[in-house]
Amino acid sequence: MKGAGGKSGRWPLTGRDGELAEALAALVDRSVRGVVLSGAAGAGKTRLAEECLAVTAGRGFVVAQATASAAAGSVPLGAVAHLLPAGVDLSDPVAGFAAVAASLRRAGSRWVVLLDDLHLLDGTSAVLLRQLMDAGVVRLLATVRTGEPIRDAVHALMHGDAVRRIDMAAFDLATTDEVLQAALGAPLSRRAVFELFRASGGNALYLRELVLGAVDCGALRMVGEVWELVGELPTSRRLAEVIHARLEPLGEHERSVLDRIAVCGSQSVAELCRLVPAGTVDRLESAGLVEIGEERRRTSVRLAHPLYGEVLRGALPTVGRRALLAAEADRIVKRGARRRGDALRIASYRLSATGTADPALLLQAAGLARHSHDYPQVVTLLQALSAQEMTVLTRVLLGDAYFQMGRWEDAERTLAEAAPLARGDGEVLGVVMTRVDNLLWSKADLSAALAANTQALQRVTSEAAAHLLRINEGYIYVAKGRFAEGLTRLEVLEEDIEHVRGDINPWLRGALMKALGLSLVARTQQAAMWALRAYEAHMAVDEEALVSHPAVQKLPWVLALCEGGQLAAATREAEVTYYQLTAFSSVVRVWLLVLSARAQWLAGHTATARRWYAEAIALGRKVNNTMVLRAGLNGLAACAAVQGDVKAATEAVFELNGLPDALGFLSEGELQLGPAWLAAAQGDQASARDLLREGAASARRTGHLTGESLLLTDIARLGAPGEVAERLHEIAAQGDGGTLLPARAAFAAALACGDPHRLRDAALQLEETGSDLIAAEAFAAAAHALRRTGPSQAATDADDRSAAALRRCQGARTPLLATSAAPVPLTEREREIAVAAAVGTPSRTIAASLTLSVRTVNNHLQRVYVKLGVTSRRELADVLGLKRNPWKPLKATTPAVSAGAEPS
Repeated sequence: MKGAGGKSGRWPLTGRDGELAEALAALVDRSVRGVVLSGAAGAGKTRLAEECLAVTAGRGFVVAQATASAAAGSVPLGAVAHLLPAGVDLSDPVAGFAAVAASLRRAGSRWVVLLDDLHLLDGTSAVLLRQLMDAGVVRLLATVRTGEPIRDAVHALMHGDAVRRIDMAAFDLATTDEVLQAALGAPLSRRAVFELFRASGGNALYLRELVLGAVDCGALRMVGEVWELVGELPTSRRLAEVIHARLEPLGEHERSVLDRIAVCGSQSVAELCRLVPAGTVDRLESAGLVEIGEERRRTSVRLAHPLYGEVLRGALPTVGRRALLAAEADRIVKRGARRRGDALRIASYRLSATGTADPALLLQAAGLARHSHDYPQVVTLLQALSAQEMTVLTRVLLGDAYFQMGRWEDAERTLAEAAPLARGDGEVLGVVMTRVDNLLWSKADLSAALAANTQALQRVTSEAAAHLLRINEGYIYVAKGRFAEGLTRLEVLEEDIEHVRGDINPWLRGALMKALGLSLVARTQQAAMWALRAYEAHMAVDEEALVSHPAVQKLPWVLALCEGGQLAAATREAEVTYYQLTAFSSVVRVWLLVLSARAQWLAGHTATARRWYAEAIALGRKVNNTMVLRAGLNGLAACAAVQGDVKAATEAVFELNGLPDALGFLSEGELQLGPAWLAAAQGDQASARDLLREGAASARRTGHLTGESLLLTDIARLGAPGEVAERLHEIAAQGDGGTLLPARAAFAAALACGDPHRLRDAALQLEETGSDLIAAEAFAAAAHALRRTGPSQAATDADDRSAAALRRCQGARTPLLATSAAPVPLTEREREIAVAAAVGTPSRTIAASLTLSVRTVNNHLQRVYVKLGVTSRRELADVLGLKRNPWKPLKATTPAVSAGAEPS
């Protein structure tokens, strides 16, 4: 199903490499007579077995295939009759079976027979196959569904020392991602993978049918460079038929239990056993339809697969579903509604059953839903209240839910209505905290958020409330990248949440933004301390917290790890945290996408970074967040350019340039990275450096020390290390112990002086931080410098270290890598001209960008040709390992280069 096409074709066999290798190894093992692939229905057993059979056929085996069935199981030899040689008399089974074996030996010396659904095989066929296996005539490759009853003869066939059993577990999340990407031909957003994994339970068949159905109805579609889930996952007709076939044999009591769980959620085993005959739940568990486990100190039963619930609910009439919900609400009330969450269940069930519920119960339920971060449920519950029943508190809850869902305009309307109604400092603070968040995330500018905070400051009466609003002002300034003003105001933030009196939310917000700001001014150790302190505090008081899920506090933790030089740890933490926030549908996860992509970019893992940026763009479009779109498009452009994909980089930069300004906590200067690396990919390193200088100056003005360091380092990488080495050293000296800034400074200084030993030391420092691409460049530059004095083991070792680091960089290529890898050392000027010419830049354009004459450029290029033993730009590109820019037409000329002619 590449690119969502070919829906009737088979999916690629992905995620089963281990099982395939094990099965193939067993089939050629002389001590093995059979291989049995075991797993649940839909695990992909048949698909793997057929792949295995195809491979064995290619290796010279004679292969045959049969499928057992319930119908054939009642007929002796019914499943394998078509495999038996013609004319064999089976009236005497002993002689007949011997004749079958002899005939098969004559037909081929090595047989592999695939028997699908072995658990349905008739006993006679099982005995025949066993005899053929024991005689060494055939090797059995079989699939069997776990949990099914099996005849004694079949049991004997699939067990024993000579039979290898391979259990096929459901896909995990990572394998699901791999399978989906292979099937669809492009990455999926992490949220789409998560939802498909959660819905399918890792079952290969269910996963395939879900994807096909989602693509057919448009719920799963390409958004930019990733497949994104833009609607609810449908249950396809085929998938429903598969599940209905499993449910069809059930009796009345079994079906009633499943219907109740499907509609009302997990149920107490003890209560179910009082309602249905003994053994009902046990039979359902044995059939693999339900699972029993401990849930809050009670033994509960739940559906074994999420899709069973979808199918069961779809088969129930509306009246039946409502009756079940109403009855369940009555039962909870009757037993006292003592359990946590009972209020939410009662309100939700009655609202769904009757369209109304007690207002007090709705409000209580909405609070519980917000605590579990089920924001759509919060909206559903609170919208059931009348206008007269809406209070300031309910409006804040509703506005917060809208904000968390990315519905900025709905949130602002709701909170703007609540602001003048607020009475007392507590209500004023509650409204303004949520409103400021929404204004900062939407298209509002800094002044709008500050104005809302100032209005609240004018209304509060206590010094304690005014203190909290001053903290909130610092939060606003840092969020908009104004660190000097923001961090100054956040100096009054208490060291620990235990010292906070009153509302804890301003402290949680202030601690989060203080950690972000400290990271970006190179105080990464302090930032990490504040981030962990805020996360632990949020976890301890989560029930009282109005701000989002505690995992949001890990945003600055990821950034602190990144800027401190622990890129591998940052990317691991980001991955885990993102799935936490995805599970709770928090819109704040969009910034985690940006920070994750940025960390991967700094590591040089361009394909992974590009995927994260593409997902950030898709989600940014969905929630209409310009800040995220700008960061995502800029990062994607940089990644694509370094991968040699000039077309994608150009398109991203074009869209980026058309977006309005929208300040965020990351440096505006970093938005020059995409355009700069695009210019470099087009062979114009001089323009690239100009863009980076502009960005570095912007970062310096706003105090983004880490962003300035990043941009200056790229200037060094693109040919001007001497220009930036001193400033990089100054920035590194302002840090509080992180390793990334000193490593960058050491790299630029070593590159400027060309000392191979200093370059190697810098490469080792960079490698330790996880900066694989720059480390590869530093090792390559060291090898280049060492080769100036002739071949040496040290140069070879540096080349090997560069290649090892580069293998982790997913196809990235940079000008410094290209020219350092040239077999003969080039001068700095020759390197720059060679790269530009290799990607197809005309000499006239190169001359203009470097302020040289065309004659001078061509003379340099002629010397490059002689040194490298090439005669054309195409050969030059091959030697340097660069892609020619297909968007630039090249002039066809003769290989010879004269002073006034354009080199070919």
